[in-house]
Amino acid sequence: MKISTKGRYALRLMLDLAVNCTGDYITIKNIAKRQEISEKYLEQIITQLNKAGFVKSARGAQGGYMLAKPPEEYTVGEILRTMEGNLAPAPCVGDMQCLRANECVTLEIWQQLQTAINSVIDNITLADLVTRQKEKTPLDYSI
Repeated sequence: MKISTKGRYALRLMLDLAVNCTGDYITIKNIAKRQEISEKYLEQIITQLNKAGFVKSARGAQGGYMLAKPPEEYTVGEILRTMEGNLAPAPCVGDMQCLRANECVTLEIWQQLQTAINSVIDNITLADLVTRQKEKTPLDYSI
């Protein structure tokens, strides 16, 4: 399993919104500047996150984006799955039914790996990442 830039940047974008939450909407321009990611690429990502109901948007001079829910209500897993789809390490663990499942011993490895991945990403919230971010960079990182 490899997480694409879209998945990684979506997580960074959501973390940026959580860390810089003041109750005001945050512009893509400011997020792009802080995260050093193209505004155009972030616009594609935020559109997908908005459709999934993860963020709220407002137009106009005071417009931008903010989290739709508190950071503790988002898991890393749900953010990544929204952007990446199925995170199974092999197709036979995902949606596909493997014809050799009854006799394939390697399937057990892929299932164990899937369980391990899920136990990590589904038990880390955006709030946990905010705490880790503040511990790593105690300085003011807003613009």
